[in-house]
Amino acid sequence: MPLHIVHHPDYDARFPAHHRFPMGKYSSLIGHLERKGILRRSLSHLAEHAPFEWLARAHDPRYVEQITLASVPPQIEREIGFTVSEAVSHRSRLSCGGTVAAARLALQYGIACNMAGGSHHARPGGGAGFCTLNDVGVAALELLSAGDVQKILVVDLDVHQGDGTAEMFFDDPRVFTFSMHGERNYPVRKAISDLDIGLPDRQGDQAYLERLSAVLPILLSRARPDLVFFNAGVDPHQADRLGRLSLSDDGLRERERRVIDFFRSRGISVCGVLGGGYSRDVDELAARHSILFEIAEEFA
Repeated sequence: MPLHIVHHPDYDARFPAHHRFPMGKYSSLIGHLERKGILRRSLSHLAEHAPFEWLARAHDPRYVEQITLASVPPQIEREIGFTVSEAVSHRSRLSCGGTVAAARLALQYGIACNMAGGSHHARPGGGAGFCTLNDVGVAALELLSAGDVQKILVVDLDVHQGDGTAEMFFDDPRVFTFSMHGERNYPVRKAISDLDIGLPDRQGDQAYLERLSAVLPILLSRARPDLVFFNAGVDPHQADRLGRLSLSDDGLRERERRVIDFFRSRGISVCGVLGGGYSRDVDELAARHSILFEIAEEFA
């Protein structure tokens, strides 16, 4: 079966090349997936805007209106780390719609991926940490509201704690949030996920993968999910300028394989989202992100 991939050319809001957030990785990722033949073999779906109603389930409606009108207050823009222009507003709503679409495709076909998403620092009242809208939060609440699923597990392996997602679902027993992240990394004040594992700096492949393998059965037992959202951020990579962990390309590849294989072998659907990654070499960064799609294709 082909892998189902949701994408949109406007996931790239075309920031200047020197910007702290490597926006160009979304366009570069398309090239890597083309060169690997993954796009040719996959079934592609064009993302659409998430409607206001979906966004307002996860976020304060006033904030959603500010995003929609590209009129976010300066203090929130400072927390996000960039100006919410019309292009950023457009891409943020597309990314949320893309994760909803990928989640529904995952439920239908077992696995699907969005070529964006994983904006896990956005909390109900506003954005933060390069995240404007929490796409996984939006998608989880839309699927639950529609009755598509009863239980959801978020497996967040971005190097930064998924604090916005943890806050969003702190008292919601339908969504189990798990974050394995760098303990001394952003955010300084961590939220409380259903399960958190904070790792020391410079953790390498072997120790990282051992911790991950040990926790997967615990997550299954505690969450009993119908669907897993897998935030496959590549910022734990040894070359990431914000990560401070020490995973190799092979470590990332094995991480993706262990997560996807564990849940798909048990008949549980998996929706992959891109997550974080920070490098001045956007092409190398996009190559790391392409590993998620390479491994997901093995399980399609």
